[in-house]
Amino acid sequence: MSHTDPVDGAATLDALHACLTKYVILPSAEAVDAVALWIAATHAQPAWAHAPRLVIRAPEKRCGKSRLLDIVEGCCHNPLITVNASPAAVYRAIGSDNPPTLLVDEADTIFGGKNADANDDLRGLLNAGHQRNRPAIRWDASTQRLEKIPTFAMAALAGIGAMPDTIEDRAVVVRMRRRAPGETVAPYRHRRDGPALRAVAQRLAVWLGANLATLEAAEPAMPVEDRAADTWEPLVAVADLAGHTWPARARQAVTVLTAEADEAGNVSTRVRLLADVRTAFTVLGDPPAASTHDLLAALNSDEEAPWAGFGPSGLTGKRLGDLLREFGITSTTIRFPVGQAKGYTREGFTDAWQRYCPAPSVPPVPPSFPQLNAGTDATPGTDQSVPPTASGRVPGTHQSVPGTQSVPHLTRRSELGTGGTDTLVSRCSPT
Repeated sequence: MSHTDPVDGAATLDALHACLTKYVILPSAEAVDAVALWIAATHAQPAWAHAPRLVIRAPEKRCGKSRLLDIVEGCCHNPLITVNASPAAVYRAIGSDNPPTLLVDEADTIFGGKNADANDDLRGLLNAGHQRNRPAIRWDASTQRLEKIPTFAMAALAGIGAMPDTIEDRAVVVRMRRRAPGETVAPYRHRRDGPALRAVAQRLAVWLGANLATLEAAEPAMPVEDRAADTWEPLVAVADLAGHTWPARARQAVTVLTAEADEAGNVSTRVRLLADVRTAFTVLGDPPAASTHDLLAALNSDEEAPWAGFGPSGLTGKRLGDLLREFGITSTTIRFPVGQAKGYTREGFTDAWQRYCPAPSVPPVPPSFPQLNAGTDATPGTDQSVPPTASGRVPGTHQSVPGTQSVPHLTRRSELGTGGTDTLVSRCSPT
């Protein structure tokens, strides 16, 4: 094929898609489209302001992650694959006008366990290289001068388990899984099958190389915002250039894979804490304030949360305060019914909850669904027994159940008062 011959972009992406599905079982149709578009985007690196990472992760061995990386290597731009590399070597490889596509297999051995701290430089390089014009600065002792080393390059990482949050936040994440009975793929042999993959790579390079100016100026409509939009924009721009069914498929892939990342709980420890504190307030009866003692008890008792593992006695008051302080949330001395204690007001969390972990909206009850009528103590057509609340009222009404006595609220001085006083109530243990 001559470099002057026009290339059908949609047909080329279809051929790439066929290569992927021939040798690898991916978890969804959207994942196949995302990987195909990511591979194509590597051939247009000069056009992008951001270089999305591709994270290929699996829960166990033999899930196809290394095989997928083989196909990526065969079809992407100028691949540089490694299992273990020093940061200095990677810096030197990337530091050129035409950087390679960095492919890292067994990335879990680099960023996990005892090696995590030792490879902070490599993690920093991968984070910085997501955005153009973020060079690493080093002092060259031989020339006695500062040296700026480019970091911008496309990169794919394959490994078992999650990659560091800072990397996955800049990545298209594909969660591989082991093949089920009946799922078959063709065996891949580099010497035999590699030339066909490189032919597809050449078609991609010719097609996208001829359209770099168009891609650089592209501002595709995105179904996501902020960093997710930065990460996915090159892939959607390639799909829009190809046309046919690819623009719709690209946006479907964006929506599905970003939703999967959100559902997988790829959130920081602090954001997880915010959400769990909201749950703790609910467990405590949604009081206007709760003591630090009660919040810690609720957090540390959740067997599915990480807080009980934060030391011999779980999450402590000091660690809780340190984590929340970044959101501008601090504890204060509050008068509870049993006396004064350190605690947090629910109002103090409202802004952070809305910004970082908004609660899902609850759909309205359909009109045909039986509802509790105001002024009654039961839903029509149901069991007439409605348990009263602690205040002696029927839930959802202002009526007291006969035989019970409404308990006045407590004032800040722990004295019986009226329902209109400003009261902070909690199931606080004395401290």
